[in-house]
Amino acid sequence: MENIRNIYCVGRNYVSHAKELNNDVPTSPFLFSKPTHALVEACGQEISLPGDRGTIHYEVELVIHIAKSYEMGMNVEELVDRMALGIDFTLRDVQSELKKKGYPWLLAKGFPNSAVLTPLIEFPGIENCKHFDFALIKNGEQVQLGNIQNMIFDLQTIIDFTALHFGLGKGDIIFTGTPEGVGPAAEGDQFSLKWGENTLGEFSVSLKDK
Repeated sequence: MENIRNIYCVGRNYVSHAKELNNDVPTSPFLFSKPTHALVEACGQEISLPGDRGTIHYEVELVIHIAKSYEMGMNVEELVDRMALGIDFTLRDVQSELKKKGYPWLLAKGFPNSAVLTPLIEFPGIENCKHFDFALIKNGEQVQLGNIQNMIFDLQTIIDFTALHFGLGKGDIIFTGTPEGVGPAAEGDQFSLKWGENTLGEFSVSLKDK
């Protein structure tokens, strides 16, 4: 975790998720970033989130880890060595106000512990990934289910776009977008992140005031 550098996130990369929040479906990748202070590993512990800034939504995502500096023409299999599942926690009320004003989303997306990440596992390749769903379980019930086959922009497009506009190097990670089913996190919620039948990470939520 300490070797992770830049944290890039793809917004609105599943049609169903864009529609559930009444957002336009993008015609090119839509990216934002989080500071490394947002990163926390899901290893069974209690994770503190701000409890005094309105509703906090969970958004489960497939996360890819970049193994080397990008050079034009490189493909996903050459660049990605590991993967994980992650949650992009979002201060939804704050985000809504920022969107109304046309401001950047950093206050809604970049707070400490807003980028939850499971331990990294070996990346099996694009075709093998398509055979596995990823899911978020909250308090024993499945609330989100996704598969990279349903992405608007595939992994290669995301990588090429990110590298062109921001640069992409060893240690960078990309949250690749969330499927439908996002919702609010509450005090004491228990979360599990599943890849196929395997649980990659777990944690509970504690909402703290300043």
